[in-house]
Formats: sequence, structure tokens, C-alpha cells
Amino acid sequence: MQQSSASQPQKLLLGVLLILAAAFTISVQDVVFKLFSSEMTLWQIFALRGCIAVPLLIVIGLSRGAGTSVLRAALGTWLVLRAVFITSTFLAFYAAIPFLSLSTVGAANYIAPIFVTLLSASLLREPVRILGWIGVLIGFAGVIVLLQPGTDAFSAWALLPVIGAAFYALAHIITRAKCQDVSLDAIALSQNAMMLLAGLGVSLALLGGQPQGALADAYAYIFGGWSRVSTMDWLILAVLAGFSIGIAVLLAGAYRAAPPAVIATFEYSNLVFVAAWDVLFFRVSLSGATVAGMVMIVVSGLLVLGSKAKR
Repeated sequence: MQQSSASQPQKLLLGVLLILAAAFTISVQDVVFKLFSSEMTLWQIFALRGCIAVPLLIVIGLSRGAGTSVLRAALGTWLVLRAVFITSTFLAFYAAIPFLSLSTVGAANYIAPIFVTLLSASLLREPVRILGWIGVLIGFAGVIVLLQPGTDAFSAWALLPVIGAAFYALAHIITRAKCQDVSLDAIALSQNAMMLLAGLGVSLALLGGQPQGALADAYAYIFGGWSRVSTMDWLILAVLAGFSIGIAVLLAGAYRAAPPAVIATFEYSNLVFVAAWDVLFFRVSLSGATVAGMVMIVVSGLLVLGSKAKR
């Protein structure tokens, strides 16, 4: 049934409000991770957050009378592969957070549309317009300006969110090609279960062969052992689990309410939020190169999205 013209503007507004709420929530979650990184390792955070989120998602599925079907769908091959890529995205993203500004990490992560365009052209054989290729070139130039390779301002940690963006693009391709008819509950369960397994797996591996000396001391967030969990820590982990579920719901609601090209454009508002948190919470002043790189990446994303909308 075709929607009435009166309902379409309302749904468009709803979609924009939902994506703005999602972008804001993601930025707040980034702040919590950055502040919390001095208390626990990345793997401990992922494992304990998953211990809260996964049972909660199972209870939600059971309350809707779809517990068994959701669990069966969550274990499907393509959904598991997608969860591996999404988990790799978040691990790469949050591994870099203690060592970089939120603005740099966020901007590097938003080159995902460039990778999506390249993968769509090569794997899905989707045609790419001239405008899209121009966006790809501007985006890569923006990454070079942002990361400044070959200068003293370059940090190897900045490569992690770029790698994470590539993993995110692969997950996006799988979602588009293989997961269109899968329920959101199954997607959320598969994703959070994989993050739980990643946190436990790496923690056990480090337990058997944990680095010692200067490396472990300098990068305790990555190579350190588990620390004692206080009541306040559990409250923060519960908040992070709520963020994880809430972000999934907000993103799904936004992309269902309005055209993806419109929603993805407003998703870049996350860069405004993280830049504000950098200044307010971490007293980080944005350099001219950082601002220029962020602008170029946003422009490239808008050009890529615009070329898809025209097609």
C-alpha cells in the first residue's frame, strides 16, 4: 500500500530525529569508553558488557514468543560472518580511542561509504556514477590530510579506525546481499554474542601468554589483565549494554522510516558531537589539518550518497 503524501514528511522527520538521537548516543558511548579505558581492558569491557546484553536480548526474544527462531537465525552462516565483521569494526575503533582524539577516530571511521562503493562495484557489480568516484577520490585525500602520514603528527593507531571502516563496509555488503529478511532481534543477538565471544577469547589468550614489561605497561588497555569490578563498574557496563541495544534500535528505526540516502547524510552529525566532547571533556583543540580532513571526508560521503540517490 502506498503511503499518503501527508504521512511521508512525518516519517522523514521521525527518521531524521532517530538518526540524530543515534549519532548523539554513539558519541556519548565513545566518551564513556575513553574515560573507562583506564579502568578495564578492552576485552574485559566487551566480555562483561556482552554478559549483560546477550541474556537481555534472549529475554526480549522469549517475551515476544520468538526465542527459538531468533536464536536459530542468529546462528546462520551469513549472520555470524556479518557479526565477525561488525565486531572487528568496533574492536578496531575502540582500541584506538585511548590514544587518539574522538574527532580523529570518528572521522577515520566515516570513510566506510568509500569502501562500500568500492566493494559494491567489485563484488555486487553495482554501477558507480562519476559523482561517486569523485567522492571516493576526495575521501582518500581527506584521510591523508587527517592522518598526515610521514609527519610527526602521524600515529599508527589512526590506521585502526580506517581498518574498522573497511570491516564495517564488508558487514554492510553482507547485510544488503544476504540479510534483508532477517529479524532485527536476530541481528542484535548475533552481534552482541560475537562481541562477548571476542572479549572472552582474547582474554583467555592473554591469560595464557600475557606480554610483560614496557609493552604491557604502555598499552595496558590492550594487553593488560582483568581488573576487579566494583559496583560502579557494573553500573557503567549496564549503561554500555543499554547503549549497545538502544543504538541498534535507533539506527534500524531511522533507516526504516526514511530513505537511506537522507538518513546516512544526517549520520555525519556524530562528528559534530565528538568534536564538542573533545573540547569539553578532554580539552583537545582541533588542528587545521584535522578539521580540513573531516570536512573532506564528509563531502566525499555526501557525494557517494548523492550518486546512489540519483541512481
